Amino acid sequence: MSHIRQQTRLSLLIPRSAIEQTVARLAAQITEDYRGRQLVAVGVLKGAFIFMADLIRQLDIPLEIDFVAVSSYGGATESSRTVVMQHDLATDVRGKDVLVIEDIVDSGHTLCYLLKHLKGKGVASIRLCALADKPSRRELSVTIDYLGFTVPDRFVVGYGLDFDNKFRYLPDIYAVETYDADS
Repeated sequence: MSHIRQQTRLSLLIPRSAIEQTVARLAAQITEDYRGRQLVAVGVLKGAFIFMADLIRQLDIPLEIDFVAVSSYGGATESSRTVVMQHDLATDVRGKDVLVIEDIVDSGHTLCYLLKHLKGKGVASIRLCALADKPSRRELSVTIDYLGFTVPDRFVVGYGLDFDNKFRYLPDIYAVETYDADS
């Protein structure tokens, strides 16, 4: 009886140079749009932390920073469609402009839940900035106000994006391919 071992191979999808240029473009747009306003940047943990850190360092406006942790994945590569709020804001966002910063928009379930949750806190406005969008997987409509990249229907990792909490440290974005090592 043969035992089949699954191996993972990564193929480069978006190099760090393109990521750096895109972060600069997004920061310039956000700076222009929020100049003179009371902005709270809300990072969605864990995936958005690298993107958010690079983005906010390039913003030329004062802002507050907070984080939420929501999940619909667990250790899987497909959304469970059951969203769990693991950590809510510590900042009072009532009457303030909120910019949600997310790593990737996929099915839309997590972001629809989060945006509704934050709107319920009485924000002045709410917009979404996403590093990546995978529209081929969308089940619920989500408006992305500031978008970095549109990616194909493949599982992606690197630059904060993960597979079962692995590969976040990679400076580029890769597509994950699995194959049978014994083939």
